[in-house]
Amino acid sequence: MKSMFQEFKSFAVKGNMVDLAVGIIIGTAFNKVVTTIVKKIVMPPLSLMTDSVNLSNMRFILREGSTGANGESLVEEVAIGYGELIEVSVDFLIIALTVFVVIKAMNSLKRKAEDPKDERVETPKNIELLSSIEKLIKEQNSMLQSKK
Repeated sequence: MKSMFQEFKSFAVKGNMVDLAVGIIIGTAFNKVVTTIVKKIVMPPLSLMTDSVNLSNMRFILREGSTGANGESLVEEVAIGYGELIEVSVDFLIIALTVFVVIKAMNSLKRKAEDPKDERVETPKNIELLSSIEKLIKEQNSMLQSKK
């Protein structure tokens, strides 16, 4: 039990838990933004192309529902709601495209930061050290080659 507590403490102190929490919070907020964009900006023009039918209400009815004289449901309607699937798919595509663009930008910045010859971006110390070691090894190899 104590080792599990120590492991959790180490995990929390390293910042992994905080990073994860921040990622979840930002992801949740981003999901709300994308959902609003899809429902309020993207879907209305699409519904105009379908004779002003709200896409989220579009469905393929397998069995019609029926109600009794007092408004009580006798037989429940069975339908495939493909309109909502279209909305969720548009949500997914926007989120996937955004994540792709963000990761592509981060990878580009990471490559620039890891390039010791690039003066525009400050190179991390461990990359500078490895670059210095590589340079020394090349010099040493060239000196050994010239002695032969």
